[in-house]
Amino acid sequence: MTNLFADMAYTVPKPTDYSTEALERAFTECVSACLTDRDSVHNDADLKAFRDRWMARKNGILAQFNDLWLKEAPKEAKRIAGFWVNALKARISEIVESAKESVAARQFAGTLSGDDHAIPGRNQGWYAHGYQAGVTIDNPIFISEVVDISLPGVRRPIGAEHPVMRTWREIVAVFEKLGYSVAEGPVVETDYYNFEALNFPPNHPARDTQDTLFIAGQQSKPQRERLLLRTHTSPVQIRTMEKMRPPLRIVIPGTVHRNDPPDASHSPMFHQIEGLAVDTNITFGDLKGTLDHAMKALFGSSVKTHFRPSFFPFTEPSAELYVTCFICGGSGRRGAEPCRPCKQTGWIEVLGCGMVDPNVFEFVKDNGYDPRKVSGFAFGMGVDRLALLKYGVDDIQLFFQGDVRFLQQFG
Repeated sequence: MTNLFADMAYTVPKPTDYSTEALERAFTECVSACLTDRDSVHNDADLKAFRDRWMARKNGILAQFNDLWLKEAPKEAKRIAGFWVNALKARISEIVESAKESVAARQFAGTLSGDDHAIPGRNQGWYAHGYQAGVTIDNPIFISEVVDISLPGVRRPIGAEHPVMRTWREIVAVFEKLGYSVAEGPVVETDYYNFEALNFPPNHPARDTQDTLFIAGQQSKPQRERLLLRTHTSPVQIRTMEKMRPPLRIVIPGTVHRNDPPDASHSPMFHQIEGLAVDTNITFGDLKGTLDHAMKALFGSSVKTHFRPSFFPFTEPSAELYVTCFICGGSGRRGAEPCRPCKQTGWIEVLGCGMVDPNVFEFVKDNGYDPRKVSGFAFGMGVDRLALLKYGVDDIQLFFQGDVRFLQQFG
């Protein structure tokens, strides 16, 4: 194959003057020579010879510039010589790339001028786009301007639900299927909705700053108007009963805050889901049946439930719900080792619940919640704790640190 550039006269000059004016003049001459060479490129063979002449690593013109201008430059001139050599490399690379695109466009335009039935990709997006753009030999376009919609796209990495959010949605979905509606409310609450309307006495320990995060500068306000970060999603129960008359069935997911130092099992911010059902003649049996169904839907039909008496200011009677350990199956052991999640008891506490205290209904009595006519039950569970148990995670802080290596396990 004949080298089209063998007879071309341009050779790299050896500089004797390292002034800015001299180096800039040599830069301009070199770029001009490269542009002239590019005009002789018409096909792939020309392109290869052109690229080798200018960019070959050992004896290309750019390599010669690096040897003659930079390596042999005196110490005081190396900085300015290096600047112009780098500028020249960038410009020559642009010219070679434009030659490559021009050859591709010529080949593409030549294909379009042939028999339509012989065109690969006939009726595909790139053909139609190129044809409508008026591509011809005399009016080529760069191939980079054409979109080939028949090619596979660049696949974006697909994320996955955070384990806490996944658990959140699974719980909500169970109760939605039971006919519950989702209710939401503000995170910054008043003392009235967070404590008073839920039957918390004025001297209850939860109202102390050691347990609750109060907004600063509230001392001059009456206690019921003081702002705080809600410690549970229960205030939404009161707000919803103020707006809606019975019967009522709602599930309330959301973030809550408590003054807890972060450790493996505590966080000052966590997620909670509560539920409330109010109607005539609701009994504790309705509560047990609802939660038994929900736990089986979440953890499997073989799970058994167990209620133990407890105390909460806003429910009476109150209970804590335990389920058979879904890790060890209730045996308390995992093979030869003890089961740590259930502490070898075979039972795991998952939530608190109870019948709504009549004193709570007194705060919304005027909206149809006369405690002599209606009854209801409520329950609340920590989403983060359930996610810990479900996925076998031993540190709640891992959910909030955003470590991709940890989160990738749930993809």
